[in-house]
Amino acid sequence: MDYRSPLPLEFLTFGSFSSESIRKYRPNVVNGLLLQTGLPYSRVLSSHRSCVNALAISHDGKWLGSAGDDPYILLWEESTPTETIMVHTGSVRAISSHPFSDEVFLSASEDGCVILHDSRSDNRMSRAQGTLQEHAELTGVQFHPEAPDLFVTSAGNGQVCLRDVRMAFGLRSSRSNNGVVQEFVTTLAKPVLSHLARPEASSVTFDKTGSKLAVTNMGYLPTIYSLDDEYPLATCSGNYSPNGNPTPPGSRTYSNSCTMKHGSFGGPGLIFDEYYAAGSDNFCGYVWKIPSIEEMKQEREILTDAEFYQRDRSTTAFASSLSDDRYIPMQLQRPVCQLGGHKSIVNSALFHPHWPMVLTAGVERHITLHSPLSDSPCAVGLGKTSNDIRQLPPVDAEGRRRAVEALMIGPSEADSDDEGTIALFDEILRQEQDLDVFQSRRWSGVVSDPDSNDEDVQDDSDVGELPF
Repeated sequence: MDYRSPLPLEFLTFGSFSSESIRKYRPNVVNGLLLQTGLPYSRVLSSHRSCVNALAISHDGKWLGSAGDDPYILLWEESTPTETIMVHTGSVRAISSHPFSDEVFLSASEDGCVILHDSRSDNRMSRAQGTLQEHAELTGVQFHPEAPDLFVTSAGNGQVCLRDVRMAFGLRSSRSNNGVVQEFVTTLAKPVLSHLARPEASSVTFDKTGSKLAVTNMGYLPTIYSLDDEYPLATCSGNYSPNGNPTPPGSRTYSNSCTMKHGSFGGPGLIFDEYYAAGSDNFCGYVWKIPSIEEMKQEREILTDAEFYQRDRSTTAFASSLSDDRYIPMQLQRPVCQLGGHKSIVNSALFHPHWPMVLTAGVERHITLHSPLSDSPCAVGLGKTSNDIRQLPPVDAEGRRRAVEALMIGPSEADSDDEGTIALFDEILRQEQDLDVFQSRRWSGVVSDPDSNDEDVQDDSDVGELPF
């Protein structure tokens, strides 16, 4: 592994659970403060040099890992310098810590690799044995929280797969089907179209018990699944504001058309995760309340092909092929709160494992911690987050100049306010915010690569490992 000199840290209080702060914080959690007032306080963490793509917190809440376009993985912990690990050849899109061992974690990258990291000297695999290689860019990875032999991945070709560590890593002779034990249906259908769409899966994540998982889809909505059901149970949108009012026509609401998003389940530290958080292209994050699996199954519609074609032409359903039944998940259209404090696209939203706090990150090089109170068990002195959400500005010559400069030379150390990067993504948003996934990700319903404009190609779900 290669190590980079540690960067200066401005915020190192993870794991500082004082009895006094917990005593003050606990009643507000129990009384449902998250539902009453949202997460109105925040604080900024800085150390990355460019966009932050992925966040992960260890099971005990002590370690925060962050990764991005640097392409470095930063480990944050109280009174320790950051440790930097660089093993991927492309941007790191996701990291996941082992539920029972802090020495073990998974990372997924746009280089098509999932790497199993294990710092225990007596249990290390060779680089080849610890690497799973796919042809598609990998966008998400996470260990199952209670059965660590299982993990889930998402990919740029739309595949979302449950895998077995024992079949995915190790000697060639022990590997099978790249560890895949189940693939979830992510393909979309509309009544008026004779083709399906297979969105790019931006990320995937488990809830606390591993009974549910969520997929964020490029050009579509965050989608909730049960682990034992290949079809989705619910979708999350911002069609209504947290106060219950419909989002006005033409207003910018939840969307995901320009960057890779990573969401997370969480809540006030109860047995079950009741909430899901995700970032959005409209410069903020969202938190939704998730019903029980039983309620979502009851609300889901299952239609035959003939029944589906009688529906309104705007109806969207999930289907594994053009002839199979159509599944219309329950629609969760009213988030419980929005998360502000950003000037550009929010790519990641991560709940703390024990407290109702959410970390968000994205196009800016900073990470923002959101809390229901100004003082919490692991952060003090948080300020009130502004309710003003930055609007996408009109095109101007200076913005175009900064966007071109950022595109040509990349982020600058002197650009502490990320003005060039923000201008670049403003321009990308103007061009891609109206993405039609049924046009950009056409899928015939047979085994094919959705990036091939519906031309049949060989399935890449069973490729081998790196040729070391």
